[in-house]
Formats: sequence, structure tokens, C-alpha cells
Amino acid sequence: MGSELDRRFDEELARITGPGGRLVIGRDELGRAIVENFPATLPEFFKTFCALNADNEAVVAGSERLTFADLDRISEQVANGLVARGIRKGDRVGIAMRNSPSWILSYMGAVKAGAVATLLNGWWEPAEMEHAILLTDPRLIIADAPRAKRIAERCSSRDIVGLSVEMPAEKALDPLLSEADAERPELGPEDDATILFTSGSTGLCKGALSTHRAVTTGTYCYASGIIVLLGLLTQEGRAPESPPRTLLSVPLFHVTGEVPVMLNSFVIGRCMVIMPKWDVTEALRLIQEEKITYFVGVPTMSLELMNHPDRDKYDLSSLKDITAGGAPRPVTHVKRLQEEFPNAQPALGYGLTETNAVGCLNFWSNYGDKPGSTGRAAKPFVEVVTLGVGDRQLATGEIGEIGIRTAANIKGYWQNADATEELFTADQFVRTGDVGYFDDDGYLFIVDRKKEIIIRGGENISAAEVEAELYACPDVAEVSVFGAPDERLGEVPVAIVLPKNGARLDEEGLRSFLDGRLARFKIPARIIFAAEPLPKLGTGKIDRRALKAQHAH
Repeated sequence: MGSELDRRFDEELARITGPGGRLVIGRDELGRAIVENFPATLPEFFKTFCALNADNEAVVAGSERLTFADLDRISEQVANGLVARGIRKGDRVGIAMRNSPSWILSYMGAVKAGAVATLLNGWWEPAEMEHAILLTDPRLIIADAPRAKRIAERCSSRDIVGLSVEMPAEKALDPLLSEADAERPELGPEDDATILFTSGSTGLCKGALSTHRAVTTGTYCYASGIIVLLGLLTQEGRAPESPPRTLLSVPLFHVTGEVPVMLNSFVIGRCMVIMPKWDVTEALRLIQEEKITYFVGVPTMSLELMNHPDRDKYDLSSLKDITAGGAPRPVTHVKRLQEEFPNAQPALGYGLTETNAVGCLNFWSNYGDKPGSTGRAAKPFVEVVTLGVGDRQLATGEIGEIGIRTAANIKGYWQNADATEELFTADQFVRTGDVGYFDDDGYLFIVDRKKEIIIRGGENISAAEVEAELYACPDVAEVSVFGAPDERLGEVPVAIVLPKNGARLDEEGLRSFLDGRLARFKIPARIIFAAEPLPKLGTGKIDRRALKAQHAH
């Protein structure tokens, strides 16, 4: 049956996607839903929505305030400058910097120039950065000063443009700007647009390559949901009186920051108030001063908002939605959010880098009623199924691997045909590696992960990668890494280590060894030393599941 809110949502969605509706839904060559009356390439996307929302405030960063018209104008100069530097269609342009107006403008300029925006993880250590750069071979890397230095440690021969992103955007981007019009390439929906990076069970990151169609479809999926919810509020006489404003507190190099936050803001004319890095006190201040209406972050962030001792000193009444993504939110947090932020509605999204963040959404009273669920598939753009042996689609209530099919799915992994083939089923569902089931109302419940990926505060950590770096220590004989539950971060990595005979190891020494080899968020929160060889499976592999059952508490 579904809830009353489900019924109203579905009716409004049918209205805006039906005859005469705001969105004209078509189908791609695989029969997947696309929007036919909105731009299908990112250059046209930016041109269209910057014009429609020209005078709206688009970005706030400290004292700097830019409209959507400003973003379009400056990014045009960035694109001209990139073409003048020799950037051609399909060239990768790496972006490695903290959240800033310069990041957004570099992204816009890169795709307008026909390049593939390659979003390098700003938290990586030099070795991790080197791997991604060698994999994708960017023609140019645009970086802020700290990351330019880090990249140069291993990749000094690369063309790196360092920016002082703490300066106003036009001044920071001056090395890239050109006012002279440059001839730009023609782009189609199936041309390559972006590369994001995702941890895999094999350790080293993979480059997730998306077309313009995939990125724009992912964006329109989110925008359509907001349009529907706005319609419901309007029916109730509660339509917002001013344009929406969001706190940009998640990294832009993550798919959550890129698609549902940044790109979606262009469609709905939403201002992005930028935080260079997460700080809960600063977040509370900005929510009050900038009248933030929409907050999205990993569940840890909303928990910190709730727990802050001075929270009641701030006026947070402007906040209408508190959304989480990137990691499961503990069920107990949902009721707390409803009680402690009575003016704001909680929501939870589920998607992957490989699906450009789209999948399922649970929101408002539905989330309160089913706090353990990640919601229903985001129709009409997304199909979600559970898969059994031989990729057989399972019935309601049956537990299997979750598969997602959408025109927002990535094209594949950059220069990794084997991993790409493994990712997709024969009928083009992405194998998520998550295991779950659907209830009778079509709500998805995730119960486990097939892949050994640890999600620490929204950051994906490959257990195999951490194990490989621990094995690099000459005093380590055996090691197993797994995720353990954590109230604040969702889960944290834990390492079980067997030292070599006679070796003297301690936690502090091993952490010092890993420092600089792994990003800090990947370094185990606990290191437990074993006195006996680690338990093995019949295959001879270490029994990670048994160790996790014994120590993950």
C-alpha cells in the first residue's frame, strides 16, 4: 500500500512527468528514463541554468559572494584559458583543492572546454595521489597550494597550476583566465564528462568514468524529487518564501558534493555556502547567519549538530531539511533529529559513485516510520532490484545483492575492462556489493555489504589497501582489517596484527609507519596484537569474518 505521503508523492510526480508536465521523460537506447527537455551536456547545462537563475546568489565563501551569472562569466574565461593552453576534447583535467569557488569554477571551465573533469581526492597522501594521476594521465592539474606541493612530490613532471584559493575567485584563477574567445569542441550526451575515484575490494582506487548524459541524469533525478516535494508544500500552503540555501560541508570531489549538492543547486537556483572544512561550531554559525534551509552530510555531521553544547544559542529555525548520505544513519538518530529539530525534516539518500549518487530516498514522515530503510527507488529514473544466483531478480522479502539500473550509471572504470565487466550484469544493473531486501511497500533495507569496504564517516576505505600498507612493515607477519561500529562515524577500521617472531610492535609505532602512506582517515582506529597465527578458512585465507565477530565491538 505505502504511506499517504507516498501516495501524494507519486501523484505529484505523475503530474510533473506526464503530458504537459514540467519534465518530458524519454528513454535512451537501453530503455532507461532520461529528461528530454533539459540540457544533456554539462556546458549547455551551465549555460541554461546560470541564465535562468542569473541574479540569484550562487556561492558564498567568507566575504565573497557570487551570483549564477558571475559563475557563468568567470567559468567562460577559465574555459577559454584552458583551450589556449592546449586542452582538447577528451583531455583529463585534474582538480585537487579544498572546497572553494575556485573548485566550482575549475570544474565548470574544464567541462566547457570539452575536457574530462578528473576529481582528485584532496585528502590523499602523495602515493595515493600518484596512483590516480598515473592511472588517468591528466593533461593539466589545477590545485590549491598544499595539494600542488603534495602532487609535485611524486609527479613533478606534470603540468600543475597552483592557485591561492583563499583569495577571491577571479584573482585566484588569474593564471587560467582568458577573455579571448576560443573555439570549443562540439559535445554530445555520450561524450566523456567526469572521472571520480572509488575504493575497491582490491585496494587501489579505480576511476569511475561518466558521460555527460549520466551526470546530467543523476542531477535531474535529484532535482525532480525536490520539484515534487516543493509541489507538496505548495499544496499545503507552505511554499518557501525565498530561494533555498545549502551548507556545502561535504567535499566536492565526492559524488554527493558534486551531483546532489553542487550541480543540483544550479537547477533549483540554490545558494551554496561553502565551508573549507567541517567544523560543527562554524556550521551552526553559518546556518544562523546565512539562513541555511538545506543541510546534507554524512550522519556524523548531523549527530554533531545535535550534540553541540551551545546549539540552543543559535537560531536554526531556517533549517527545513537534514539529509544524510554516504553511510548508514543509526536508527536511533532519526527520532532524535525529529525531536531536536522540529522545523526540519530528516531524509536519507542511497547511491554510489558508480550511479552518480542516485538510487533510493527515504524522507520526512516516511523516514520516521521506517528509519531502518534507505527508502524507495527514485522513480522514474532508477530501477533497484535484489539479485540472487546467476543475477536472478529476487522477490519481495528475499535477501540478495542490490542492483541499480539508471541512465546515470557510469560508463565504466577508466582503463579497467575487467572491473567494468564485473560491475555490470548482462542487463546493465550495477552490482552494488550491498546486500538487502525490499518490504511490501517497496522500501529497501540494507543488511550487509558484499565488498570489504569500510565506510568511516562517509569515506570509503578498502580493507585490502590498509592491509597491504601494514604488510609493508617488516615486523608484521599477518594482518586483517575490518570495520567496527562507531556511534559517531558509523564504523572505523580495526586491524588485527600478528608480529613477526621477536619483533617489538606497538600501536604508536605502527601508526607512525602508516602516517604518510595512507590518508589519515584510513589509519586504523584500533590495532590489536595477536599472540597466535590468525584463523584461516579452508582456502588458506585469513578468516576476517571470525575476527570481526570476535573484536568488532
